Amino acid sequence: MNNNEICRMTTLEMAQAIKAKKISPVEIMDAVLRRIEELNPRINAFCTLVVERARKQAKEAENRVASGAELGPLHGVPVSIKDLLFTEGTRTTGGSNVFGDYVPQESDIVVRRLEAAGAIVIGKTNTSEFGWTALTDNRLFGPTHNPWNLEMTPGGSSGGAAAAVAAGMGPLAIGTDGGGSIRVPASFCGIYGFKPSFGRVPRGPSLPGLEMLAHTGPMTRTVRDAAFAMEIIAGRDDIDCFSLPEENLTYMPALSGGLKGLKIAWCPDLGGAVADAQVLKITGAAVKNFAGLGADVELIKADLSCPEQAFSTHFGVQLATLLYDKLDEYRQQIDPLLAVFLDISKDKSAREYTAAWWELLEYRKRMNEIFNKYDLLLTPTVAVPPFKLGNYGPREIAGKKVSPLAWMAFTYPFNVTGHPAASVPCGWTDDNLPVGLQIVGRRFDDTTVLKASAAFETASPWAHKYPPAI
Repeated sequence: MNNNEICRMTTLEMAQAIKAKKISPVEIMDAVLRRIEELNPRINAFCTLVVERARKQAKEAENRVASGAELGPLHGVPVSIKDLLFTEGTRTTGGSNVFGDYVPQESDIVVRRLEAAGAIVIGKTNTSEFGWTALTDNRLFGPTHNPWNLEMTPGGSSGGAAAAVAAGMGPLAIGTDGGGSIRVPASFCGIYGFKPSFGRVPRGPSLPGLEMLAHTGPMTRTVRDAAFAMEIIAGRDDIDCFSLPEENLTYMPALSGGLKGLKIAWCPDLGGAVADAQVLKITGAAVKNFAGLGADVELIKADLSCPEQAFSTHFGVQLATLLYDKLDEYRQQIDPLLAVFLDISKDKSAREYTAAWWELLEYRKRMNEIFNKYDLLLTPTVAVPPFKLGNYGPREIAGKKVSPLAWMAFTYPFNVTGHPAASVPCGWTDDNLPVGLQIVGRRFDDTTVLKASAAFETASPWAHKYPPAI
């Protein structure tokens, strides 16, 4: 098996081939690290690598296979971790000079669970500074480039994770999502991204902030890989007071079969969002697959104008509180627009913050009215195709002037509500750039989102498609 064939293996294929002794963990690690050495200078998906440690662990994993010892479900499989998640003994910066030399003494729960399952962490993937934008650029490591077109953004803030998976630099990446940061880059990079229900995957220890918005989840080439990873990383841990009580969760058995009996709502504007014509054409065509899979699909109008100001207040106050004592010292070293955002946010009153929170609670109630009638909600993942690096997002869509968050108006509402949501690749633009369809489920019904994702993947597969230069 050559290097390219190895790097195109899925997570499940790698794990199964290792257990069957068809390939060794060392062969896999060598191939993935060679791919990273070749492509990362151009893409900049990884900001920190732990090459020597990864090679050592691959050799130990190989010896364990040879000895006939019991193997974990991810034994010998390389994984990457977003640079917002703590990794013991490995620099974790949050994409910021503020924590440019920080080395945690303890790993995030998810990292510990992956390693206990036999996975080998190969490095940290790039992010926007503290994940504050749905892009991937910072003053510490620079921008990550979209593998489909190096002049374009991969989205963010888990853009390094998405670019790594899209380019074959590891089959499984762990990202975080506080406003679309898994789903946006999954859409822009043509991979699968899954944001679980809030609390489904426990978080911590970590930098404080965004506790009521952030989700941790898998980014993969296939739905089965994501479901497989979820069985390892999901489940209660009391270090996270918001973690859900279920344990020993299984998702793989639910992935087969059609969608007969499901009621699905298709809402292309989510009550006021503006989307690019190509995005609407591609996602609209993709929605037709669900009727063919046995579901009852209905185009709906929704009174769900996006709570942009309330979301920005809630997000900004939490981030400003984290950095309040450091802002003056590091002002010249952080993103200038972030500094402006923090200055505005740090002076918000308790009344303003509470009013924003009440508005978000009201938005949850309105969203739940949809799920009283429908099992799933479909929308575009992002309002626009990937755009060029160097800006914060389009201020005009489909000929209309829009607000700063309008291009991600389909994603951040579901951080407010906590619903499970996934982005599935559903087509490519005339410029060969990926477009994603978002599948949203009832609160806590992660299984149905994964099932619908898998059914769509069967009807309209994407995992065989790689960027032209990869």
